[in-house]
Parts: sequence; C-alpha cells; structure tokens
Amino acid sequence: MPGILDNIKSLFTYKPAAKQGFELLEGRHEGIDRENTPEAHNIKATEEDKETTPEAGSSKTMNDSSNKDNDKSASTKQKQNSKVSNELTYNLDKINKEFASSYNADIITRKFKICNRTDSFIANIDGMVDRTLISDFIIRPLMDSSNFNEYFNKSHLTSMVDYINDSVISVSELDKVMDYDIILSRILNGDTALFVDGCDACLMINTRGYEKRSIDKPIIENVVMGSQEGFTEHLRTNITLIRKIIKNKNLISEMLNIGDANHAFCAVLYLNGIANQEVVKEVKRRIKSINADFINGDGMLGQYIEDSPFSLFPQNLVTERPDRAASFLMDGKVIIIAEGTPFAEAVPITFYHLLQTSEDSMLRWQYGTFLRIIRVFGLLVSTLLPAMYVALVMFHQEMIPTELLASIARTKENVPFPTIVEILLLEISFELIREGGIRVPGVIGQTLGIIGALILGQAAVAAGLVSPILIIVVAVTGLGSFAIPNYPLGIGLRMIRFFFTLMAGIIGFYGISIALFLVACLTCNMKSFGVPFLSPVVPKSKANPDLILRQPIWRQDSRPDFLNVPNRKRQPKVSRGWTQQNNTEDDK
Repeated sequence: MPGILDNIKSLFTYKPAAKQGFELLEGRHEGIDRENTPEAHNIKATEEDKETTPEAGSSKTMNDSSNKDNDKSASTKQKQNSKVSNELTYNLDKINKEFASSYNADIITRKFKICNRTDSFIANIDGMVDRTLISDFIIRPLMDSSNFNEYFNKSHLTSMVDYINDSVISVSELDKVMDYDIILSRILNGDTALFVDGCDACLMINTRGYEKRSIDKPIIENVVMGSQEGFTEHLRTNITLIRKIIKNKNLISEMLNIGDANHAFCAVLYLNGIANQEVVKEVKRRIKSINADFINGDGMLGQYIEDSPFSLFPQNLVTERPDRAASFLMDGKVIIIAEGTPFAEAVPITFYHLLQTSEDSMLRWQYGTFLRIIRVFGLLVSTLLPAMYVALVMFHQEMIPTELLASIARTKENVPFPTIVEILLLEISFELIREGGIRVPGVIGQTLGIIGALILGQAAVAAGLVSPILIIVVAVTGLGSFAIPNYPLGIGLRMIRFFFTLMAGIIGFYGISIALFLVACLTCNMKSFGVPFLSPVVPKSKANPDLILRQPIWRQDSRPDFLNVPNRKRQPKVSRGWTQQNNTEDDK
C-alpha cells in the first residue's frame, strides 16, 4: 500500500528538471562542454584509479589486452570488407550477395564495357530510378569511345573513376564513395552505383525517379484564407515547399537516418541564429538514440521522442501546411519531417499552440481573436458539458430552474436507465458513428455520419431508451469537439470527457472538481523539449501578444519568451514606417 501511495504522490510532486533529462535553461544558447564539467573529471579520475590499482592482477590485464587485440583484428577485417575492392568480380559478388539477387527481382545489375576496353557494371533498384536518365546520360556516354580520347592520350594520369566524374557523365549530382554501407543505403534510396574494374571506389549517381503524389490541398487543416498547398509523402518535396516560403540562407536542413531495417530518413529544420541550439541538439540526440527496426512518418517518430508518452495531450504539433511550418521556424521552433506521411512536427510547443490555426494570422486581429474564443468555448463544452448535465440531474437538482426540472422529469418518465447510463450509451454510439464515417470511403462516410445520427437518435427517443434533452446535450458536445483544430488534442479531450462524466456520476460537482484538479496537476507537470506545457501562463513569463487574445500583427514585435531564443526581436517597435513618415511630413 505505501508503494502505491508513493507512486501516486510522485505524479503530482514537482521533480527538478535535471533529474528528468533535458531542460531548457534560461539565458543559455551555446553548447555545453560536457567533458570539462566536474562530473566528467570525477568519472575520469575514478576510471584512472581503477586502472592503476594493484588489486586488479596481472591475469586480468593479460586477458583484457588479448580481448582488445581480438576486437581490433575483428574490426580491421570488418572495415576491409566494407571497402570497395579494385577487383570487379568481387564487387559484383558483394552486391549480389547483399541484395540476394538470385531471387530478388528488384535489384538490377547491368554489365558493359567502358569505351569497349574496361569492364564495369551499374547496380540500382528497379522502379526507383529514371531509366531514361540511366540510358541516355550514363551508359551511352560511357560506351562512347570519343569521350575517352583525352584519358588514354594522357597515359592514365588519373584514375578512370575520377576522369568519368570530371569529364564524362553529365548528371547534376554524383560523388565518389568507397564505403559499402553508404553505397547500399544510397542504392536503396534510388541512386545508381557505377563500379569500374581496377578502381577501389565507385560513383554514386543520383537517378531517383520513383512515382510520388503531386502537391494538393490540405485535407485536415482547411482554411478559407491562406495558402492552399499541403505536404506530400516525399521528403525532398516537403523541404522545398518550406524553402519556397523562407528564402533565407540560415535555414538549415539536416538529414538523419531512422529505422534500423527500413533505413528511412528524416529532416531536422531550423533557422540558425534564431532557434535555441540547445533545443536543436536535444532533438537530434533523441532521434539518433532511437533503436527501432521500422519508423514510417512523423506520427511514429514523434512517439519515440516525446517527453510524456503516457499523457493524453500531444507534446508535438503535427501540421500538413508548409506555411504554418514556416511560421514555426520563424518563431524559433524546430521542424521534423520524415518520409512516408504528408505531415511535419513542430517542437517545442505549448497547449495554446494546439488551439491556433494558420488562418488566424491571415485575418484581422478582431476576427482571429473571436474565432479563438469560439474554439476555447467549444473545448470547454466538449470536455465538461456531459459531466455538468449528469451532475445537475443526479445530485444538484436545486440548481435547475423549476420549469426546466419539470420538463426533464417528464421526458425521463419512460426511460428505464439512470442518466449516467443514458449518456454513456449515447456517447459511445456517437463515437462509433464518427469513427465509421471516417473509415467508410468517399461520400458514403458523410452520409453515414448524418443519417446514422438522425435515425439512431430518433429511434432511441421513440423507444424510450434516452430522453430528448440528452440528444441535444450530446449533439452540442459533438459540435464543440469539431471546433478543436488539432486532431490529436480532440481525441485526448474525448477520452478525458468520459473520465469527467464518470466522476460526475459518482459525486457530482465534487467529482468534476477532483477530475479537473488531477488533470491540471498532470498537465502542469508536462514539458515539451524543456518548455513547460502551459507556458507562458504556468509558469508565468513575459506576456505573449499572440496567445488566445490576439493583438494586431504590427504589435507582435518579439518572439515567444518561453522558447529562450538568442534573437528575440521579430520586428522593430514601429513596423509601420508610413505612420512615422506622415508625422514627419506634418511637422515640416
């Protein structure tokens, strides 16, 4: 029993961030020299003492030295096997063995003679390369003897691979590679490898030509005003869409490998000089430390790097809009884009980012503020309305007006179930209709959602299973959940709604208060890459002019304070220069 109480207490007890791992420190934007810290010196001193102690024994030293020699010899052999050989037959056997070409129909190896003299071959994956590019700009120039007159006249002053790289192949991207690990990875990504007899290096040529979806409208984050371009499943296309918006030389895009088996890539984007380098390092550290066979897209990657995996609130903001990702970069956030899904993730975020849309900045500040207030109201209705109804009807009837209470009592005369059972049945039915409408393809899904809800509600009221007023409560709750712009946040609040409803059915308003207190404590304990989830309200920091109540865009002169970016100035205090010009002309 004490152990269970201690575990419950730890959920609501403040823990120093240093024990949890990464912490976004105020006023620090440079790297940490971990080798010069006192802890590092103590560890080194301890290790040196262990090595110099006489109790270790000579036999242990001899065993250690022999094990080290064996490890060195094994690693030397492994390095030699991972290097390209100057024997063409060895390289061909190596490629065939690695890709199991005897029964793998996708790997293509094409042997031919360069200038009718030197044996060579190319290797690529069928379906991932542009065949026209390979035949017209690789094989044809290599088999043309006129392209090698200069090479043979100079008596082979350079290797043939270097000569081909400099003077023969007219492809925009190619480089010389000697490591088989890199060669295999790039072949799997659509490149073509060229091996030449007598050369201990191969040429990797960019011949990617696999099919990809064209740029289309965003599906989830629809807007009336703003860009109509959305991300695709192609990583390079998504990065290009962001670079079309941010034409800045300081926009950095770093490629990292994810997935030990599928060998996918993800891009980490940030603005050098604006983003906090400690956050950038932490993002890359978490991604590099992942050991998983299969990672496809940002949704799977985000689950590996989030701070609180057991929380119902998302700690990474997922967007399918390049313009919104660009705005996050300009604020100092880090964008993560992975192959396989048309989404990007922004970190770190706060709860208030989940209630904002890209359309807010396109509208005048009065309109944007009004829409955000509507969303907050929808969030409260979606989360608390069923619980409030259950608490009022079951425990606090004195708070209901007499006429309304009499109407509720008349509608519940023929209902055989208590209120808590009614609302749970309707809520579960509503969730089934919502999920079924999403999974059923095309127009049928929309028809199922509308007609299914009408028929089910009408039949339930006619059969006396639920009261009519409860249909209204559940319908308004559903409308409130539709107003939440962030899909993962909407799912989390739908789950929390059941918890509030159950607590209200047990002890009324007291149960709702306890549930709110528990959710608030857990949320205050959350962080997103070192940033408290409820910043800048809890803990209190410098006011943000673009939180819920949005100020005019020309007053938003600073970046968010809780990100602790090195360059907090977004624009001068007076960004509308024409107002000063008019005043100057009036003075003259």
